[in-house]
Amino acid sequence: MTNQTFPRAFLFLTALTLFCACSEDDTVDEQPATPYTCAVCVDEPEALPANDNQSAGIYKGVFIGSSGTIIFDIANSFTTITAVLQLDGETINLSSTVTWEPGNAYLAPFTGTHNNSPVSITFEVGSDGENPTVVTSDIPGHPGAIFTVVKETSNSLMECYEGTYHTTKPEDGTFNVILSRSEGTWVAIARENGETSSEDPVYGTLVNGTTLVEESGITFATLTGDVLTGSFVDTGERTVTIEGERTL
Repeated sequence: MTNQTFPRAFLFLTALTLFCACSEDDTVDEQPATPYTCAVCVDEPEALPANDNQSAGIYKGVFIGSSGTIIFDIANSFTTITAVLQLDGETINLSSTVTWEPGNAYLAPFTGTHNNSPVSITFEVGSDGENPTVVTSDIPGHPGAIFTVVKETSNSLMECYEGTYHTTKPEDGTFNVILSRSEGTWVAIARENGETSSEDPVYGTLVNGTTLVEESGITFATLTGDVLTGSFVDTGERTVTIEGERTL
């Protein structure tokens, strides 16, 4: 009697175990989302040490109208003078015929085409690499574009982030940032959707390599890898939410 009962009980437990195992296998665990990283962004400065204190070198910037980034290569390798404009995810290659001369300021138009229409951006920078500026721009379909450009040096990688903001006004718009982790600084430009004018750039410090604090002391956002997120109350008692990702 005992010898017959044990095998039956064993078979029942075995079948139950297999059923449970199959049921568990049929359930697919949800995996956490992979954090965003900029696949095309560099991790080290592209600027050469010889250009740190002159007009030659690498300059990076963000713009709004609508949204994008730009990188100028002013004879960084002593030959190439080009610019690459990323406009709403599209790449526009620009070049200039104005040569660079050591010890001098640099002013030149950069031209190219987009959707078979001419694009022109005039860039200027002082002889020591100070005050890089987009003087004028003509981008078909994007009037009133505003640029903020900074110089990258051999020991300070400049990172560009494109993002958006939302307020409880309510108001929505573009919020783009350039920052340097090594220098602990950042600058941002913003524009409400549908507008053609912008407020002045906002400046601040990057505390502990993670927290964007504006000059007035307001914490704007937190930097996690290649992602910016934040929420704060502005001077009008409105809550502002920021989201952005590194694109250059």
